[in-house]
Amino acid sequence: MATKFKRAIIRYPGEAVSTAISSRGLSPDYHKAKVQHHRYKEVLENLGLKIYALQSLNEYPDSLFIEDPALVFDDTCIILRPGVASRFGESNVLERDIKDIFSKTYKIKSGKIEGGDILRIGSHFIVGLSERTNEEGAKNLGEILGPLGLTLEISQTPKGILHFKSECALINEETILATEKLIRTGFFKKKYRLLKVPKGEELGANCLSINDHLLIPKGFGKIEELLSKEQKTIVIDVSEMEKVDAGLSCMSLRW
Repeated sequence: MATKFKRAIIRYPGEAVSTAISSRGLSPDYHKAKVQHHRYKEVLENLGLKIYALQSLNEYPDSLFIEDPALVFDDTCIILRPGVASRFGESNVLERDIKDIFSKTYKIKSGKIEGGDILRIGSHFIVGLSERTNEEGAKNLGEILGPLGLTLEISQTPKGILHFKSECALINEETILATEKLIRTGFFKKKYRLLKVPKGEELGANCLSINDHLLIPKGFGKIEELLSKEQKTIVIDVSEMEKVDAGLSCMSLRW
């Protein structure tokens, strides 16, 4: 299942996080980000996950968002190819850092693809094409997943959205939380049960389902009200990460 996990990899934030990429021109406060990240780590540990904590990389301000340069599942890690020049080096560093953690490691050879554009649903993977992920990268991933008995489907992320998962989240194997903009594409139609993100709270769409609990970003009361009807919810403050277009799923690799 894509919501049951035993382990997670995180990377500590460095002081350079204040210069991470932001579509809104905002800068996270390093000390606040550090506190929020520590709380995030605590929540994962309390949910039963063994944490592999990697050291910060000040030469890569966005490296805190470790989900983008890799895809992990079972005992497999696929090193991805970030879609922006300032993050190219993250993949090589991560490949070295995880060499003793996974028994099977693969690497995307061409194109560009980031983990924020990959939604896993069981043995099926949806890749949303965006400014950070192109068709070549998505097809390259499919060539790796196919022989492993896994399937891949390509969608088009609407313009103006950084990552596919910026505006959707897997709640369970049948249910997806998505914004109206993403629902309007018709991609999910007839395939999944959809929960629509309440109007005005689109920035809170990146929730994270882990071991029968649902992590929700702080400050999105309507989303919390909607999801708490069926889920055990945990609210986490990631306001500093939101300044640089990141959310709950971005800060860990889970398997």
